[in-house]
Amino acid sequence: MKSAYNHRLRLVSHARQHGVKPTARLFQTTPPTVRKWLRRFQQQGPRGLIELSRAPHHQPGKTAADLEQQVISLRQQLPTFGARRLIREFDLPLSHRALERIWRQHGLLQKRRRKYQRKQDLAHIKATWRIFQQISADTKDLDDIPHYWPQAQAFDLPAIQYTARDVRSGLLFWAFAQRRSASASAVFAARIQQHLERCGISLRDLVWQTDNGGEFIGSFDRHGHRTAFPAALGDSQHVRIPPAAHTFQSDVETVHRLVEDEFFDLESFSSRSEFLAKAHTYQLYFNLARPNSHKRNLSPWQIVEQIQPRWPLQLCLLPPVFLDYYLNDSGGYDVPRLP
Repeated sequence: MKSAYNHRLRLVSHARQHGVKPTARLFQTTPPTVRKWLRRFQQQGPRGLIELSRAPHHQPGKTAADLEQQVISLRQQLPTFGARRLIREFDLPLSHRALERIWRQHGLLQKRRRKYQRKQDLAHIKATWRIFQQISADTKDLDDIPHYWPQAQAFDLPAIQYTARDVRSGLLFWAFAQRRSASASAVFAARIQQHLERCGISLRDLVWQTDNGGEFIGSFDRHGHRTAFPAALGDSQHVRIPPAAHTFQSDVETVHRLVEDEFFDLESFSSRSEFLAKAHTYQLYFNLARPNSHKRNLSPWQIVEQIQPRWPLQLCLLPPVFLDYYLNDSGGYDVPRLP
């Protein structure tokens, strides 16, 4: 039977017609059980066949009303605190299971949002940002890529990748160097700032976000002026993520994984000039044509066109360079001598 009540109703009906023992044999139960339900039916009618609560009438261990109200109030004020933490910090005289039972009874115990759900919420927030509201910048070691590093040693290719990415559109800017340095970071940032200004982008409203690496921190000279990376940002702001908060840089870290899979693990090079040419080709593909599944399968330039249709295509065309040549007074064949 689908319902215990219906089962008991059939049992009582059969017992009234055929007796207790035949009914017990037919329903595969005991005569006392048949008598119990028959007696309840005779005394209370159909309501007597409803199962009664087995909870004790007196509960000496039940949480006091004032303590229960305190627990509810704490949960409402501190919804992210777990049961054990609240018990420990507020010295509550009850177990974590009792605490969770009270929360559950009052609808205050909710499932923790999974990581992918939190990422979706963050992506929804970033989708409301302006283009070039924030650029995330970082560096990547290239000497741990098995396919690339032997070529780098053979042709004196760079060991460090400098990466900057607009959070809203996903536009990628990158450059390369043999080592990390505050000077190289400053050249990298200044080059992008000049490019954006030529394209008519307001730099006053732009925020550069970096980690706490030495190449991004900078210092102050004896006159109190900022040097290296912070000084290269001009009117733009510079913020650094909290220590060990690596997820704050997820936009640029995602690019690092993609370029390793789609570029460094696949391409072969025979010279430094060929490396730059292929890096520029991949950058154009990434900015103009590559769909981003986390941004409605649009490329960065398609997002820019939708939001700022009058912005020039040149915005996507800043080529990668070897930053070392900008730091060397003798210049080089990849870039002209720095004036």
